[in-house]
Amino acid sequence: MQPKGTRLGDGAHATLTFQRRYRHSVADVWNAIATPEGLREWLMCTLVTIDARVGGRIELVSGAGAYHSTGAVLVWDPPHVLEYEWNVGPVPEMPNGERAIFRYELTSDVDGDGDSTRVLVTYRRLTEQTARGFLPGLHAFLDRLEAQLDGRELPDWLVRFGQLRVEYPDWTGHAPAAGQ
Repeated sequence: MQPKGTRLGDGAHATLTFQRRYRHSVADVWNAIATPEGLREWLMCTLVTIDARVGGRIELVSGAGAYHSTGAVLVWDPPHVLEYEWNVGPVPEMPNGERAIFRYELTSDVDGDGDSTRVLVTYRRLTEQTARGFLPGLHAFLDRLEAQLDGRELPDWLVRFGQLRVEYPDWTGHAPAAGQ
């Protein structure tokens, strides 16, 4: 079982942090998080556009809620750091929309088992309400990422979200936020 994520509140906003270790090379993990082909399955994307450069545009329709997000690429340092804006207009689960920053940092971790990658995922500036649902939601997505990298069948996101809700007692029972 991969470790749980954490939520650090800051008034009306929160930061979510997950640390994962995948038994795959940095290049393989980068391809899964920073290319349209890699993102489609584990993040449940029906649209992925990435202008792969600082200042480039990123557009996604992703997650169980099929949220349409747009933003600018803030950091593009292949294969180590991807950071981008995640801007979503108002929807029922997020009545004021969201203007968050998503960051993925990859570090090589070679051990006796071969190449592994440590991944630090940080979602900043999520509203407090959204952040609570994103904890189990993002955890479920990162489990799907691991399965994709391993070549295993990806777990059903909604089922996994339901299993993880009890692990995150701050979740308030709102409609599940898709994590992306």
